[in-house]
Order: sequence, then C-alpha cells, then structure tokens
Amino acid sequence: MPDRIFLLSPAHLGGKRAELLLGGSGRFALAERLRQGEPVPLGEAFSFLSGLYFRGKLAYATRFARAPAGVMGIQVITSNRGLLPADTRVTAEDLRGFAETAIHADEPTYREPLRRDLAALHQAGGRGGLWEVVLLGSIATGKYVDVLLDVVGERLLFPTEFVGRGDMSRGALLLRAARMDVELPYAPVAGAVRRGSRAAKVGAGDGDEVRTRTRADSRRGR
Repeated sequence: MPDRIFLLSPAHLGGKRAELLLGGSGRFALAERLRQGEPVPLGEAFSFLSGLYFRGKLAYATRFARAPAGVMGIQVITSNRGLLPADTRVTAEDLRGFAETAIHADEPTYREPLRRDLAALHQAGGRGGLWEVVLLGSIATGKYVDVLLDVVGERLLFPTEFVGRGDMSRGALLLRAARMDVELPYAPVAGAVRRGSRAAKVGAGDGDEVRTRTRADSRRGR
C-alpha cells in the first residue's frame, strides 16, 4: 500500500466569517484567542472560516494519511507561505496576511513558496519509495493544479467523487467517509475531466447516498 500525503486547499479569507473571526466583533472562544494575540492551529481557524468543507477535508485526511518518515501527512496550501502542516499555529496577523495575496498560478508570491515546498516534499517522499499526493480541493481551474502538476506530476491524485460537487457536498462526503472508515476512490489529475454534471447529494442515516439533485451550494471552488 503506497504512502499517501494530503494537500488541503485553503479556506476563503473574505466575507462574514472572516469578519467575525478577525474583525473584532466575534465573541466566541476562537475569535477571543486571536484578539488576545494567542496563536491558534491553522486547521482550527480554517475550519471556522470554511465550515463544513474544511472540517471534512481535515477529518478525512487525518483518518487516511500515510506519510513517509519525516514528512507531514496533512499539509495546507497557503497563499504566500507555501505548504504548512495543519497544526501550524498562526496569529490574526498571519491570517490577514494570507488574505493579501491572490491564489493564482501567475502570482509569484503564491507560486514560488508553493513550488519550493512541493519540491522538498517530492524529494523527501521519493526517498521513501511508492507514495502519492492527494489534492482535497478544486481541480476545475488551474490555481492549484497548474503548480502541483508541474512539480508532482503523475503522483497527484484527486477524489473522483469531487467532480460535479460544490463545497458543502464535498465536505459532507468527506465527513461521512471518515466516519464510516471508507476511503474514496482516486484518479490522476493529469488528463482528468475537471468538470462534470452535478453529482448526487450526500444522504444521512445509514450512509447511503441519496440520488437527488444537490442544492445550489457554495461554488467558490476552493
């Protein structure tokens, strides 16, 4: 069985949730900690900002990561600091700094740190033999995959059931898979169909998928 490293796309750092967390108006524990200057785990901050989607990614990756020795099995893509382990502690200023850089393959401040960390990951993982990198994020645009494919190449995989789903549906799918201890099927990103017809909704109860049309959930594509 190959080692498997998960790359998680970042949370959206704009909108109402970011304002609650970073704008000084939030009166919940996480916002209070950041307001007092306390660093918090990146995964915890992004789980609040992104809600169900990032919580699903983090729970799923935690359950199924199998990293080579010396490599963190769960790493988060950031806008200007390359890859960071999900338990990296960040401040409010760090999070505001992420919001200042556009995530676009042509943006050097985003691209170069990511390429640097991917190259280091590729070198470290390659010493361990057979290994794979799974992107838990959108492949519909090039903002992640253009950089990732250039460095990781054929090792880069994605969950095939992501195609045609919005963020909320993906989050629910990942949470259910982690809870049921059933890993999703993957396929190489290279040559994959990046967009598809809308996928079925994730059902509750016994875990079977309800074959109904999904509602129009978030389409930020993160």
